[in-house]
Amino acid sequence: MTEFAGAVPAGFPLPSDGYSATKISLDEILIRDPASTYIMRVSGDSMTGAGIYSGDEIIIDRGIEPKDGHIVVATLDGQSTVKRLLVTPTGVTLKAENSEHPDITVPELSELSIFGVVTRSLHKLI
Repeated sequence: MTEFAGAVPAGFPLPSDGYSATKISLDEILIRDPASTYIMRVSGDSMTGAGIYSGDEIIIDRGIEPKDGHIVVATLDGQSTVKRLLVTPTGVTLKAENSEHPDITVPELSELSIFGVVTRSLHKLI
């Protein structure tokens, strides 16, 4: 348990109305279903445009059905990656969120599996 001190504006500073701390559980905030949740550390910078940086931990929920537009952990022909899933009538693309990295168009006879949907990125600030 961690103490929750309330909301704080990120814009113009407001006078404090007093400090009130309550107990919160980060598990309750970050994890929908503990039995289907995993945490992985990201390596590489292909997803920086989505706010996911090398060294970040991502929370993956295997209980969420992957849909077009979700960020997923995918395995394509034995190689794992984190990308945005794009599903179109012409096929599947694993989209990088960094223009320096190419998108991956999934060839028709390739073996693609989705490990889970990324629900959060934990980014260290210091």
